[in-house]
Amino acid sequence: MDELENQLGQRANIIRVNLQEEVGRELAPVYNITFTPTFIFFDAQGEELWREVGALNTQQVFDSL
Repeated sequence: MDELENQLGQRANIIRVNLQEEVGRELAPVYNITFTPTFIFFDAQGEELWREVGALNTQQVFDSL
């Protein structure tokens, strides 16, 4: 995630949510998160574009933007 934040700059907002904290516990059922890590990518309107559970292929992220 650090690599993505550094390379994407202003092209994307990256928000990290810890499922062990209160806000994470509240968001997990809303977004159907049952395993960590889970990466969810949304468009500008808040619609889910895709998700990845487990290791993230950063090249896939760059290709999709």
